Order: sequence, then structure tokens, then C-alpha cells
Amino acid sequence: MEAFNQYVNKLRSSGLRPTKQRLMISKLLFGQKKTLHFTIENLIKLIKKNMNQRISLATVYNTVNAFKKKGYLREIPLEGNKTFFDTNTSSHHHFYDEDTEKLIDINNEKISVKNIPISPSGKSIRGVEVMVRIASDNHNQK
Repeated sequence: MEAFNQYVNKLRSSGLRPTKQRLMISKLLFGQKKTLHFTIENLIKLIKKNMNQRISLATVYNTVNAFKKKGYLREIPLEGNKTFFDTNTSSHHHFYDEDTEKLIDINNEKISVKNIPISPSGKSIRGVEVMVRIASDNHNQK
């Protein structure tokens, strides 16, 4: 019951009514033991696998964006139009596996960043995130 209340509270604090579909999304995102990295497309596949009903694309997008805006999800844009979301909102780094198109967390203690430039006038650095792209040695030898 406590987990259910957590999902309801996350939805309400994000400005969303806790409908059956949104509760399922909340449970899929925040009911995992491990951090979840996902694209909207991945999430829709996960929803279809776990729900016996249809869900609108707008409901998925609106729910994810409301959670992101509230700070429950972190958006991780990659080049092009691929965007991941992360349920771990703390500052941390990632590997991006080009073979599997998955994100993998890197422990902050494993990365050292030196010589960060001074930010432009009127701006302040909010954080530094490292994305390390990986692929198998024969990735481009097709």
C-alpha cells in the first residue's frame, strides 16, 4: 500500500490525476529496484508488455514530461533526436552502448574532470556530465 501511495503522490505532485494508466506508468518507472534508463519508445513497449489495455501516446509523453518537470526524471539528450530519461536524478555519468543503444551508469568516483573552463559572463555551471560512447571493436566493420 505504501508503494501505491508513493505512485499517487508522485502523480499528484506533478499536477496529474492518478488514473489507472498513469499509475501503471508510475509503477513501471519508480517500482524498479535498479535505475531505469528509457526512451519514450522503450517505455511504450514496456507498457504494452505489462498492460492489457491500450494507452495513448499523449498520456505517455505528458506523464513523462510532468515527472521530468517536477524533477523525478532526468532527461539525457543524445545527438540527433534520441532522448533518454533516467530515474536516477542524482548527478552521475554514463556509457552509451552504440551496439545495444542502452545507457549504463558510471560511478562518479570513476571519472575525473579537469580544466573546466570559466563559464561565460552571466552564466554559472550547473553541473558536468560525461557521456562515454562504447561499441564492439567490429561495430563499423559491416
